[in-house]
Amino acid sequence: MFRTLKQLASPINKDLRQRIGFTLLVLLIFVVGVNVRVPGTTDYTGSLGFLEIVNAMSGGALRNFSIFALGVMPYISASIIMQLLQMDIIPYFSELQKQGPVGRQKINKITRYMGIVFAFVQGFAYSFMMMQSASAFDRLYVSLILTAGTAFLLWLGDQVTQKGLGNGVSLLIMAGIIVEMPGIFINTFQQLLLGSTYETWQGGLMFAGFVLVYLLIIIGVIFVQEAERKITIQYANKSTVVAGNRSYMPMKINAAGVVPVIFASSLLAIPATIANFANNADFTNFVNNYLTYTKPVGFVIYMLLIYFFSYIYTFIQIKPEELAKNLNEAGGFIPGVRPGKDTEKHISKILVRLTLVGGFFIAVLAAIPILFGLIGGLESAAAIGGTSLLIVVGVALETYKQLEGSLVSRNYKKGYSRR
Repeated sequence: MFRTLKQLASPINKDLRQRIGFTLLVLLIFVVGVNVRVPGTTDYTGSLGFLEIVNAMSGGALRNFSIFALGVMPYISASIIMQLLQMDIIPYFSELQKQGPVGRQKINKITRYMGIVFAFVQGFAYSFMMMQSASAFDRLYVSLILTAGTAFLLWLGDQVTQKGLGNGVSLLIMAGIIVEMPGIFINTFQQLLLGSTYETWQGGLMFAGFVLVYLLIIIGVIFVQEAERKITIQYANKSTVVAGNRSYMPMKINAAGVVPVIFASSLLAIPATIANFANNADFTNFVNNYLTYTKPVGFVIYMLLIYFFSYIYTFIQIKPEELAKNLNEAGGFIPGVRPGKDTEKHISKILVRLTLVGGFFIAVLAAIPILFGLIGGLESAAAIGGTSLLIVVGVALETYKQLEGSLVSRNYKKGYSRR
């Protein structure tokens, strides 16, 4: 890490420092916007239930009912739907996916439009929760403000992706969680040590366990994200593969990263949003009892969704058919496996096994803080904070890898230009 910082200080990396500065400026704008409340509204003091995850990812903007109350969650919901539609459900979207960069650009455009529509609907739903006695015009007014806030965040995310460092949308989610994290620790400390539920020594042990759980999540995410399996590759122009001269195809244990956790959390937040809009006691009770991951049924659904999205996103990111085709065109093959369809099946089989392990680890890491929160009788925000930390560490790792990759690339070009 210190070596990376030293390289970053080099004069040849001035533009990279500017990209980092631009990214930090955008994140500062986001943090300021989180505290700008929608005109005519007040803080929400009631229980958010499962919407705590939305509140955590937006930096507390939902409870503040700020202009960024929706965060980028409508866009995440739209992304989930679009990625499912690309799996040969609707031929048009499957064809777009096969068109390369042009097709992906069209898909991204459709996803953003869909996200804006979702933002308006969610904003209208949240207005019923935050403004119970407001007129229809006031609700429409608030919905438009929240939709504009989400659209602005998506634009900021695009600017970071193009002119900054890292994935803009992921960094905005990470920034929102980091803003909320100190409050979660302070509230948990007060509940365990200053509250009347536990003796001081019991509360101290519980808080130490709480901190330990968070540390285990950090270590676990780093371990799972860095773990990979190397598939030996041999090329036709090499008669033998000798030690020290081997080619490998690295396959990550968890190729989907923390995206399954974000998607699963977003999907489970949708029924809670509908419940606020519908204002139906029976449906609200059903959501609270069966679709909240602090309840047994909701917890199981949450774990299954993480597994489901682990497989979906892995096979969207890594396409065995394309890998087998590219390998064959380069004159490479996996020893003991025939080129073509057999190679494709072999890679698919390995991906399924790796995702089985990687998805299990991610699901366990997401489950630990929830179970600890239930056992310790902590507020739902504390349990959600553990899941949020999983997202923060995953995004931070990916951003750091991108930074290292940029530095290596620039240093290589510098060394090459001197020859």
